[in-house]
Amino acid sequence: MASPAHHSIPVRRGHLREAAEKIEQATGMRVEIVGGKLVMSPSPSGKHAGIVIDLRDAVRPGLAAEYEAYENVSVPMPDDPDDYATPDLTIGPRAFKEADGWLLEGDAVELAVEVISPSERLKGINEKTEWYAAARVSRLLQVDPRTGTWTLFTRPAEDGYRGIIHGKYGESVPLPADLGGDLATGGLAVYGTRPTSSH
Repeated sequence: MASPAHHSIPVRRGHLREAAEKIEQATGMRVEIVGGKLVMSPSPSGKHAGIVIDLRDAVRPGLAAEYEAYENVSVPMPDDPDDYATPDLTIGPRAFKEADGWLLEGDAVELAVEVISPSERLKGINEKTEWYAAARVSRLLQVDPRTGTWTLFTRPAEDGYRGIIHGKYGESVPLPADLGGDLATGGLAVYGTRPTSSH
């Protein structure tokens, strides 16, 4: 059997959220609705989960008091709450901790972080990047443990992000001071290699 990959399945509009919830319950896979298609991701590996934890631990101490780092918070497309993505990590208003809902509007997101999975395809990654820009997420950080690289997207517009900065593990991600300033990436894991102890 082939290794689990990201799949997208078209479903009739109006039934997407219901279908997503059923699939999540039945399979445990993460399900998003991106551009009117159900997008299913396999359960993350330990390394994938570890990178998300490492990034959250690195960014939290430097956040301004009004922000918090969240996992499992979804971002809707403006005017279409049935079209949503769930970043691996979302930096947004601390006040969201008191919200009953699970959707945080894109223009309230200060930073969305996506850790690329081993099976993700370039087309899907590019579609998701454009989706975040259209959802008005001000900054998107993609971390790619397949290559030990990262990309920071800024200045969202209708047709994508205007600002793009590429870097390698060990090079800091330039974030504004209220998000903690430069984010270190030196100790992040790479897929397919054994972790080395860092001192």
